[in-house]
Amino acid sequence: MSEREIVVVTGFGPFRQFLVNPSWTTAQGLKLAGMGQRIDVYIKELPVSYSSTQRIIAELWQTLKPKFAVPLGIARGSSLVILEQTGKNSGYSTRDVCNCSPTDHLCIVGGPEKLDSVVNMRTISKHFKQAGMDVVHSRDAGRYLCDFAYYCSLYHGERRAAFIHIPSSGSLSSAERLVPLLQETIVMMLDQLEEAKYHSETIAGSISKLTYDVQTHAEESSNEKKSNTFGCADTPQ
Repeated sequence: MSEREIVVVTGFGPFRQFLVNPSWTTAQGLKLAGMGQRIDVYIKELPVSYSSTQRIIAELWQTLKPKFAVPLGIARGSSLVILEQTGKNSGYSTRDVCNCSPTDHLCIVGGPEKLDSVVNMRTISKHFKQAGMDVVHSRDAGRYLCDFAYYCSLYHGERRAAFIHIPSSGSLSSAERLVPLLQETIVMMLDQLEEAKYHSETIAGSISKLTYDVQTHAEESSNEKKSNTFGCADTPQ
């Protein structure tokens, strides 16, 4: 990463007993803590509303063109940090705070049924487990606003997003422990993203070279055939 790039971190607004949503205060904590000199952290609060969330996320990707997005949500009754691998497109029948559900219970009409993040959550969670941290990965973000926001980010960001469920209880629910852990987690995700980009560019370069070599060989063979044909035509009978 040679110049400053944007990472968008979102949290949700008030929901049920959470008059101040911990996911939003955590996003604010990450903004204050930062992620190094090469990353600008942009934070946005999402209402617990399907239509507003869908609109805001689309606008963030279109206007900011971030490198990566990290939607945060609260995992009620959990003491774990949960890294979500997959966002689902359908099944959103539970109503939001506006007593609404999305059209046809879908995130994106015509979108694929599920989208996986480019980041390998299993690898990252394994790293923290080995360090004795309560970090796990999951493929079920819940089919409510968390899952909905995640799928929208994956869709608009070409899978460059990672939803993190933060704990509502336990030692990791304190900002003093949670924010540094999320900092390290997101930096690892960005490193993975860079590695994937490097491998993709390397493969693309190899394919391009192979294509060039094949075309060159074909042209040389064609020219050789033409030369032999002309030689036969000029030979006295």
